[in-house]
Amino acid sequence: MKDQAERLREIISGIKNYKEDEKSIGSLTNKPGSRVIAITSGKGGVGKTNFTVNLGIIFAQMGLRVVIIDADLGLSNVDVVMGKMSKYNLSDVINSNKDILEILEEGPDGVKFVSGGSGVQELVKLNKTQLVDLLMKLGKLDEEADIILLDTGAGLSENVISFVHAAREVILVTTPEPTSITDAYALIKTITQRDKSKIIKVVVNRADNAAEAFNILDKLNVVTQKFLGVKLQKLGYILNDACVVKAVKIQQPFVISFVRSEASKNLNDIANTLMDNKELSSVSVSGIKMFINKLSNLFS
Repeated sequence: MKDQAERLREIISGIKNYKEDEKSIGSLTNKPGSRVIAITSGKGGVGKTNFTVNLGIIFAQMGLRVVIIDADLGLSNVDVVMGKMSKYNLSDVINSNKDILEILEEGPDGVKFVSGGSGVQELVKLNKTQLVDLLMKLGKLDEEADIILLDTGAGLSENVISFVHAAREVILVTTPEPTSITDAYALIKTITQRDKSKIIKVVVNRADNAAEAFNILDKLNVVTQKFLGVKLQKLGYILNDACVVKAVKIQQPFVISFVRSEASKNLNDIANTLMDNKELSSVSVSGIKMFINKLSNLFS
């Protein structure tokens, strides 16, 4: 067994290496980190997790390496949507000294995912030394993934807001229901009160038609510009499609079980828009290590 002095030397070395990495991480000329995207919502039940899983599969079908981290403290169900059973979760990395690669589960089309479980809640309580230790472990995901999708919780809790602020990119999922739109606005307001520069990309899920979706996106954008001084990015919409409900019942992602469905076409459009994002720069691909570091600062 390693003695305490040796372990301390390793951690100090890790801190030094991390500080050096932090200066260059995300540099497209050196070794870029993964693209970290937080996906959130103002309220539960809007299809956020289903959106995350199916988006990840489309990215994988494009030839990208994808890892989904289930960061929902209240209801972790990424594995349920995929029809998989997780053996380990993030708490096994924190408490049982498991390697992050050991707990990676494989889903459809090569998408890998990490079940959060109680580990997500423990993550925000770690002290600096523990966090650096975990940081070095999670940093391996930057070598395993081109894109990391974070399925956050819903609502205005401190945990959700912190996860959103730590991520470089944010996708907010809402529906045409008035309560969903109201809660989406409340979340936008809370986010932008801390950081007006945060770019929030909005998706309307379960829209009856394109006109309804664009009407909601336009009105939400007008209100946020007028009262918050923030302009949203209208990312797209997904139509209210019976195929999505059928896919959930059989625990198969709809982009696999119903490839030609309207919802699949809509999500492909959204994925293509994200990949064609002209604003994407080295800052946006700073990796999971930068995300965890920023998260730790928010909770310290």
